[in-house]
Amino acid sequence: MPPGSVMTFGPHACATPAGFEGEWLVTDGLGGYATGTIAGLRTRRYHALLVTPARQVALAALDPVLRLPGGAEHRLAVHEWGSGALDPTGHHHLESFDIVDGVPRWRWRFGEYVLEREVAMVYGRNAVAVVHRLVAAPPGAQVRLVLGALCTWRDADGERFSSGGELVVEDVMRLDGPDFKPVGEWYLDAYHREEAARGLNPVEDLWAAGTFTADLRAGETLTVTARSDVEDPTPLPDGPAIVEAARRRARKLIRQAGARGFEDRLLTLAADAFIIQRDGHPDVVAGYPWFGSYLRDTMTAYEGLFLDTNRAGEGRALLRSHAGLGARMRAEALADADGPLWYVHAVDRHIARTGDDSLAAELLPAVESVIAAYTKGTMDGVTIDALDGLLRLDADHGGRTWMNAHLPRGPVTPRDGKPVELNALWANALGALAALRERCGRDASVVHARRDAVRAQFVKRFRAPDGWLFDVVDAGPAPYPKGGSGVHDDSVLRPNQLLAFSLPYAPAADETRLRDDVLRAVGESLLTPLGLRTLAPGEYGYLGGHRGGVVARDTAYHQGTVWPWWLGPYADAMCAAGRPVDALPAALTGHLSECGLGSVSEIAEGDAPYRPTGAPFSARSVAALLHARTVIRQNCNVQAAQPAQSGKLKLAREAGPRKRRNALR
Repeated sequence: MPPGSVMTFGPHACATPAGFEGEWLVTDGLGGYATGTIAGLRTRRYHALLVTPARQVALAALDPVLRLPGGAEHRLAVHEWGSGALDPTGHHHLESFDIVDGVPRWRWRFGEYVLEREVAMVYGRNAVAVVHRLVAAPPGAQVRLVLGALCTWRDADGERFSSGGELVVEDVMRLDGPDFKPVGEWYLDAYHREEAARGLNPVEDLWAAGTFTADLRAGETLTVTARSDVEDPTPLPDGPAIVEAARRRARKLIRQAGARGFEDRLLTLAADAFIIQRDGHPDVVAGYPWFGSYLRDTMTAYEGLFLDTNRAGEGRALLRSHAGLGARMRAEALADADGPLWYVHAVDRHIARTGDDSLAAELLPAVESVIAAYTKGTMDGVTIDALDGLLRLDADHGGRTWMNAHLPRGPVTPRDGKPVELNALWANALGALAALRERCGRDASVVHARRDAVRAQFVKRFRAPDGWLFDVVDAGPAPYPKGGSGVHDDSVLRPNQLLAFSLPYAPAADETRLRDDVLRAVGESLLTPLGLRTLAPGEYGYLGGHRGGVVARDTAYHQGTVWPWWLGPYADAMCAAGRPVDALPAALTGHLSECGLGSVSEIAEGDAPYRPTGAPFSARSVAALLHARTVIRQNCNVQAAQPAQSGKLKLAREAGPRKRRNALR
């Protein structure tokens, strides 16, 4: 295999509807990006060649027109319009589409003439280079290439329409290229089929700002650059240098990560897209093209993004930047009941894997402050029940766990009461604090005693008669018609209980029989090729599709939809049980070439064939696959190093089918 990474798609994948589904992404390390489809069709409002870190869409497209000797003219762009027309259809002339070390490349062929386009961003600047090269032509032949710039200036989540006037972009974006000629007219009703499928407005108008033109012979290039930092006097490198710098950086990241296999190289570059610099320190974009940065997503993805790619130095800076988290929890609502507990987990994993004692000493007060904030009660409605020491989420904040879909009537999946995942994370955080205090030479006996008490109460309160754990205990009134009223314990089968067995200081880790029963139930009812369902198909309220408008999609978001990020906890729990995990990520690895190319989708539908949906590029999903592959390698190495008699896998005991209760939540 080459030292970098190459994904290749032939003319069939480019010229058929499949070319409208596979999406590429390049990023600038600041939160800005360029993205689109294999075929070049803009199927989303987010597809553009320049989107700023503030999520303003600037340069929507550069439409190429190739004029050959003899007068033949070929329009190479592809657009869909509100009338239903697809015009032009330049994707029919695509010979190939590649992603070479993270840089997308298109090649159009007309007999002996081959034109190439590459798109790369300048790392650390919101700037993009679109480089066109005449790769092949008859000896002495010259072609003319004209690029039409289609612009806008709008929020990525919205649209812009003609008001009969012009669009002025001189103060927010700069375009540079040869022989510019202004056009100045609106293209009306550009259509985005993916937005239509999501029940959103699918049309917008685009401003044809002008054209760039150059005559090319074989080997010559035409570059157009676009940037939003118009006040920065620093000139950009030329286009080919920007492309080469992007590829060189990608190869460096791959070497740094020690990524050897093809999939590991792809995932290393996928992880890089989410790691950005903001306000002088690293941060994480939860997903492209529409998510921002959120504490929960950042810390859930931390181990995969930073530790499994050998970027611990950047991770260290990220963890330090959140050292004031405990004080924030007491002063303001974060809309995040469990994110701070994931932060404690991230600190623990970083120190355990790197042995960074100086960071342990520095962040011990930060971790203690987070624990103290939960103990006193947070602004996000989390308090401690004095009777059992477990965390309770009040009814007014019942949508602030990771299952946070919300409709006007309230949370779709209420978590008020004592959610199992919140309390598994709570017990784990106490264990992490005890380990951190001991590492720093401090007495941890009080913390150990507290953690042991929480563990005992956790097992006592969450063990359900169905053979798995209650999803929520002391839950509030049920929102579904079949539900009852008053406080109850909810035994609906969801993946949240896996954290009770997968975390380093998991509260039910010693409950072997219970763990085996849970893993069997999860494997039978929740496990799919692309991750874990959020609700078992036999439960009341299960929705196996994720389609339609906002209400329909939000209703299904955590009611059966598959989330790939749960593959990480599932792999950890399986390894803790001594079960084989090497086959787990097979389908997700194949998924790398399906939707977000080289990356992993946010979610998938719960019913076969598990159609990927949601954001095509997800930080938590990529991190989970990276982590699962690391776990598998470590597990295989341990088993290979052990004598045969000590390497036996613990087999789950056989049991008959269980009667399941309908979900009341």
